[in-house]
Amino acid sequence: MPGRTLSTVWSDSLFADVSAQLPLFEDLPPDTIDRLSASGFGRGLLTASLRARLRKAGYRDLGHLAQSAPEAIARIRKFGPIRVDRVQTFILDEIARWLPEGRARHGTEATDARRLGRLRAIPVERLPLDADQIAALRLGGESCAALAIRSRRELLGSGFVTSSDLDRVVATLATILRPPAPPSAEVARDAPESDGETLAARRAARLAEQDREWDEAAPAGGRDRAGTV
Repeated sequence: MPGRTLSTVWSDSLFADVSAQLPLFEDLPPDTIDRLSASGFGRGLLTASLRARLRKAGYRDLGHLAQSAPEAIARIRKFGPIRVDRVQTFILDEIARWLPEGRARHGTEATDARRLGRLRAIPVERLPLDADQIAALRLGGESCAALAIRSRRELLGSGFVTSSDLDRVVATLATILRPPAPPSAEVARDAPESDGETLAARRAARLAEQDREWDEAAPAGGRDRAGTV
């Protein structure tokens, strides 16, 4: 199958399904993650009620969100793909302030290109499809990327694979691409592993207090509208 550019990877491709299960950002330096974490959920980004929903769902700060999958974030009540996109854009803007070439390296297109590049190095035979299915889909000798960029609708329409087959393929591709969780520079440098929960609790309390201060500083009558998403 001839190579295709990112512009031809449409929204119902298997790769889109895979990306939804992977972190918003990858390969961020630990100190950048710590800077994101120190900023809480970002001043002016979210309303107090949305921040509360994130905390209830277990999300601590922007650093945590940056390392989380969009599919998981979008499941939170009052969130969804549009808000996730806005959060991702906000985080990318923050990253670009601190890292030279941060926007070029960590933007969606660059991240997608790196992930597809890794899939091009893996033969499609590694996926949970039998030889007859691979042959019927004309994927013999191709890479995982060749299948990942194909449309789920088109693949189902071929009659050679089922929705369950494709779900297993997506899960396998996500496992292949999912990076190990990067260590926090703050935790690694300042605290033994046994103190991790205590440190996280203290940081959460500090960020909650920071949020309250920001809300109190907002113009009267506009506090609930302070968030932009």
